[in-house]
Amino acid sequence: MDPRLQGLLVGILFGVVLQRSRMCFNSAIRDVKLTKDNYLFKMAVLAILVETIGFQLAASLGWIKLNPLPFVPLAQIIGGFLFGMGMVLAGGCASGITYRIGEGYITAFVAAVFFGITASAVRGGPLTFFNKLLGTPITTTNNPSNVYATADGKANLTIANLFNINPWIIAIVFAIILLIVLILLRTTERKVTGLNWIYGGIALGIVGIIGYLSQKSYALGITGGWVNLFRVTTGTVDLTKPVPYNWIGMEVFGVIIGAFIAALFSKEFKLRMPKDPKTFLQVALGGVLMGFGAAVAYGCNVGHVLSGLPHLAISSIVFTIFAVAGNWLMVWYLFERR
Repeated sequence: MDPRLQGLLVGILFGVVLQRSRMCFNSAIRDVKLTKDNYLFKMAVLAILVETIGFQLAASLGWIKLNPLPFVPLAQIIGGFLFGMGMVLAGGCASGITYRIGEGYITAFVAAVFFGITASAVRGGPLTFFNKLLGTPITTTNNPSNVYATADGKANLTIANLFNINPWIIAIVFAIILLIVLILLRTTERKVTGLNWIYGGIALGIVGIIGYLSQKSYALGITGGWVNLFRVTTGTVDLTKPVPYNWIGMEVFGVIIGAFIAALFSKEFKLRMPKDPKTFLQVALGGVLMGFGAAVAYGCNVGHVLSGLPHLAISSIVFTIFAVAGNWLMVWYLFERR
């Protein structure tokens, strides 16, 4: 099957699960601080747990090579922090604004446009020089169990290959820690019309594994998809050749379609406009910060948090810490300082 069709189908599935579970990483992180609500946080933790075991199993069986995102310390620190602030302003994370387009949110569309344009400018556009300023990836020649993808014999850093430990040991310890968190943390009560946190978390994890098996080079992502859609659509297209959209570009397009279908069937689709026009400026600024942060950091909340943490990638751990810090700082500034 054509990889682009595979990406589209995976994206549709991803969009349906996101819409029915109402999963947004901005809400998951923000609500823990702002309203002491851990419902979406637990859903995210469960998804990461499922993927941690699933990715490792698939790699052990030789179906994929684990391909953690590059570790460039300054890139993940600065990029993660800006991304965390941006998603509060935009009213959603990269996957959140993408699936909400399918639900009819005009502000999500505006945020996504500025997100995609900015990320495209940093990845291969006029702002590419920022990537060079932030440094080059730190790699290792360690490849325990030979499960990691390499370039010139070097792999991107994870906890397992950093200390040259069998990745199964690290994965099982991490999964047990996540399981303990899920068991001990009392779930915030919430009225649910779609998937609850357990079904939603498991479904997200399974879609992530399917995405990895389909794309081969990585699991789910969002930023690269928007970059592909913008760069190909606005570039010169030769109609005599196959349209150069790729797997992840079609995956992002599929997320919007999947969310639209799910919203339509659940009668939750509605064109929504903000009452205050200033909201457009706020979400546009949020989209710019998210696009810049994700592009320099080599990934967004999906690439680093949902798909990267299950690798125990050093880059994704650092990105997640600073994305949470940026998110909580902006939450304080917008909602708590007065």
